[in-house]
Amino acid sequence: MTEETPAPVEAPAPVEAPAPVRVLLVDDDPLVRTGLRLMLRGAPDLAVVGEVADGAGVVDAVSRLQPDVVLMDVRMPYLDGIAATRALTARGDGAPDVIVLTTFGDDANVVAALRAGAAGFLLKHAGPAEIVDAVRRSAAGEPVLSPAVTRTLIDRLTTRPAEDVRSAEARRRMTALSRREREVAAAVAEGLPNSEIAERLFMSVGSVKAHISSALTKLDLCNRIQLAILAHDATDP
Repeated sequence: MTEETPAPVEAPAPVEAPAPVRVLLVDDDPLVRTGLRLMLRGAPDLAVVGEVADGAGVVDAVSRLQPDVVLMDVRMPYLDGIAATRALTARGDGAPDVIVLTTFGDDANVVAALRAGAAGFLLKHAGPAEIVDAVRRSAAGEPVLSPAVTRTLIDRLTTRPAEDVRSAEARRRMTALSRREREVAAAVAEGLPNSEIAERLFMSVGSVKAHISSALTKLDLCNRIQLAILAHDATDP
């Protein structure tokens, strides 16, 4: 009896590591940029692809370097971070997430930046782990604001005179969404991360992300902060 030669066992194909999150640093202070670069350098899944010293060079740098996330200072010469954020978010699809760098006394600037389309903000004295985590979360579509801060900022963003018709307009726009998308949007307005939204609504995190993405597309919004503001408006009496 002849022995059969065993078939060769194929080695499993190597699993490619995901591409690192590409980060652009925008700050007129070279010491701040150096500190941020050193903080992010230790994370293997993040890559600083460039630095810009003023807001006027941001749009060109984004076009050349294609970052996923921009860490943006507010007060800069030539063009401030709020105007630069507005210019980026006006590009529509493909625009990177903008995280505003601020200080405790910059509430008004944070509100203005979120109105301009920023995805969140970081305090300049935040620790390395917090900054790295914020960049990762922003690239993954997670909020870069705590629930408490989100609610506070949304309240400030939506403070208007009683005769304002914004609530009626928000309710009209929200009718473009499915029931499930409206439920997800309402949870986003509470500042909940995707994992908590998934637990509350008995769905997967992937489904939450899909509903948020669909809602942003239908409503022509840039990010979940703007979705939160609209959903908040729609619930006003």
